[in-house]
Amino acid sequence: MLVDKNILQQNYSSLVGNISQLLESARKETARTVNALLTATYWMIGYRIVEFEQHGKDYAKYGNATLKMLSKDLNQLFGKGFSVDNLETMRLFFLNNREIGNSETLSRNSEVVKSETPSRKLELQNITTKFPLAWSHYVALTRRVKDNNAREFYEAEALRNGWSVRQLDRQISSQFYERTLLSKNKAKMLENGSVQKPEDIVTVEEEIKDPYILEFLGLKDEYSETELEEALILHLEKFLLELGSDFAFIGRQKRLRIGNEWFRIDLLFFHRKLRCLVVIDLKVGKFTHADAGQMHMYLNYAKEHWTNKDENPPVGLILCAEKDNTVAKYSLDGLPNKVLAAQYKLNLPHENVLVDELKKTRKIIAERKRE
Repeated sequence: MLVDKNILQQNYSSLVGNISQLLESARKETARTVNALLTATYWMIGYRIVEFEQHGKDYAKYGNATLKMLSKDLNQLFGKGFSVDNLETMRLFFLNNREIGNSETLSRNSEVVKSETPSRKLELQNITTKFPLAWSHYVALTRRVKDNNAREFYEAEALRNGWSVRQLDRQISSQFYERTLLSKNKAKMLENGSVQKPEDIVTVEEEIKDPYILEFLGLKDEYSETELEEALILHLEKFLLELGSDFAFIGRQKRLRIGNEWFRIDLLFFHRKLRCLVVIDLKVGKFTHADAGQMHMYLNYAKEHWTNKDENPPVGLILCAEKDNTVAKYSLDGLPNKVLAAQYKLNLPHENVLVDELKKTRKIIAERKRE
C-alpha cells in the first residue's frame, strides 16, 4: 500500500512542530526555575549581609569595607557575579522585601549551620515561590526605582502583563507610574502599558543566556558581558586617541550623582577643536529609547557641572555593541543652533567608522576567547 508523500510530509512537519514547542516550553521553564532559585538565594545573601551589619556598631560602621572584602572572597570562590554593586543590590533587594521571610525562617537562617540540612533546603524552596519575576526584573526595580509605591506598581504590572525586563526598563524610563497617577483615564493608561513593542521581546535563547543566570551557574557564553564591556571601552579609548590630536582623555567610569542615585559614564573626552566634552556610553545589548533618555540626563548634568563658561555644550555618543546589530548614535541635545550642530557632525568621527571599529574589535575579542 502506497502512502501519499504529501501526507508523510505533513505528518513529519507536525512532528517537528510538536517537538519544537516541547523544547521551547522546557527551555522557558528551565529559565524560570533557575531564576526563582537564583532570586531566592540572592534574597538570602542580602539578609545575611544586613544581619552581619546590624550585629553590632563596629560591623555597621565598616559596611562598605565589608562588601569589598566579601566581593573579593566570593569572586575567588565562585567566579564573577559578586561585585560590590551586585552585593549592594542583593542587600537592598532584601531590605525592600524583608516581609517575605517570617521570623521563624529568619531566626533559623541566622544560626551558623555547618552542614546543609534538609530543613534549610526546604526554606530556600519556599522562598522561591515568593518571587515570580526574573532576577533581572528585580535588579531593575531595586536599582532604578526608589519610591516604594512606584516599585510595587511596576512589579505588579510586570507580573500582570508578563513584561520582559526590556519592557519594564522602558516603562520605568518613561515614568509610566507617574504618568498613570496624573492621568484622568487610568484604565486606558494601564491598557496601553500592557502593549508589547518589538524591541521589548526577549527570545528563549536570550532568557537561557541571561548573564545573571550564566554567572549564577558558573557558566560562560563566549565571554561575560562585563569582560566585553571593559575590553571594548579600553579599545575605544585607544582608538579615539589615535584618530588625531582632537580628542583629549578626561576619565573612564566617571561617577556622577543625580538625586539619590549614582551613575557611571563609560568614557569622557574633551574635543579640542569643538571645545566641548564628549560623553560616551557603551552598551553590550540593543539600543533602546531608555539609552537615549539616559544620555540626555548625562548631558544635562555635564553641561551644568562639568562644562566651563568658555566651552560649547557637551555632545553624547551612544554605542550599542549588540552581537549582530552594532549601533552608534550621536546625541546633540542642548545645542543652541543648527550651525553648531553641523560643525559638530563635521568634526566628529562618522558613526559608520565607529560601528565598523566596534564590530572588528568584538570579533577579535571573540577569537581570543576561543584560543
